[in-house]
Amino acid sequence: MGQKGAIQLTKKLAARVSTLSPSTTLAITAKAKEMKESGIDVIGLGAGEPDYNTPENILEAAYKSMVEGKTKYTPSGGLPALKDAVIAKLKKDQQLEYSRQEIMIGIGAKHVLYTLFQVLLDPGDEVIIPTPYWVSYPEQVKLAEGVPVFVEATSESQFKVTADQIRNAITSKTKAVIINSPGNPTGMIYSRDELQQIAEVCQEKDIWVISDEIYEKLIYGGEKHVSIAQLSDDAKKRTFIINGVSKSHSMTGWRIGYIAGDAEVVSAMTNLASHSTSNPTTTSQYATIEAYNGPQDAVENMRKDFESRLERIYPQLAAIPGFTVVKPQGAFYLLPEVTEAMEKTGFTNVDDFASALLTEAKVAVIPGSGFGSPETIRLSYATSIDLLEEAVRRIRSYVEANWKE
Repeated sequence: MGQKGAIQLTKKLAARVSTLSPSTTLAITAKAKEMKESGIDVIGLGAGEPDYNTPENILEAAYKSMVEGKTKYTPSGGLPALKDAVIAKLKKDQQLEYSRQEIMIGIGAKHVLYTLFQVLLDPGDEVIIPTPYWVSYPEQVKLAEGVPVFVEATSESQFKVTADQIRNAITSKTKAVIINSPGNPTGMIYSRDELQQIAEVCQEKDIWVISDEIYEKLIYGGEKHVSIAQLSDDAKKRTFIINGVSKSHSMTGWRIGYIAGDAEVVSAMTNLASHSTSNPTTTSQYATIEAYNGPQDAVENMRKDFESRLERIYPQLAAIPGFTVVKPQGAFYLLPEVTEAMEKTGFTNVDDFASALLTEAKVAVIPGSGFGSPETIRLSYATSIDLLEEAVRRIRSYVEANWKE
């Protein structure tokens, strides 16, 4: 047949994805993996996941559930038994009480956040996001046709924003503010007093609080985690707690996270999930029940090991010429400011500097541009101390060899 009457298709993506940026973290990690597979000795400090296997008791619970035939659909918002385990965890750790109707289980904390923004935001609604931020916050807000509003936190403020900064950023279109404590990529935590002041502003201006607490169990130096939802009845009512087992129990690939918050919003999220994901993976849910209800020794042992690595590697990193490092209080990241090091080694932007560290020093780090912090790089210390020390040695050698006065 000829071309007469042929349909002419315009190949064009939907507008909602046209402004999305790819995940810098995943891109660098993939590049480092590709180099390793080609035989290049690369040390990867980019991955945002613990370097431990999932604890044995959790693996056994998952296997047991499969053998017992627990492999079918579950309710869209998660197994009732898992919701109960989350409720018990929140009561034990945060002294907060929730009902099943206020809990939704999702496919990792990232999916939970995505679903929350989809049901919470109308076109043009603003969400205040402190910088440096986790890479997916602004992209998810944009996907929900919302507007990310950035409030800058600097090393001088230990990478934390103040209540006054949040107040000054609020407009008639502001729907929520995101608080990530301990933070990614900074590792910093908000104190009770700092959170109290933020909670008072949110009550005064009547906005939601999205509290990302995924690194809750990884805190060092005797510091304590405080959820903003603990501070008052009002704070609890307007806060959505986002958490999960990815970091705390080394279960990143199992993809289980949860939200605790307003029942009406959680119900809408559950309805949306029913049409998009059906339910979180059944086996992963049974594994997570054991993660929360079973022994927690592995969680604490992992925390102690991360703290030990931090104590070893922090002074070595801070000694690199042109690096300024705020010592983190949680998570497993270091976020040095490298402006001077970049300038003295001939770079005008952090992406090129990070690329040089990968290709020349054979160390994979994440440029801070992906976190809204273009003067920094992020290094994960979720790897062995030997590799960490060798990585820092390579970075220092590269900087010193290329330093120009």
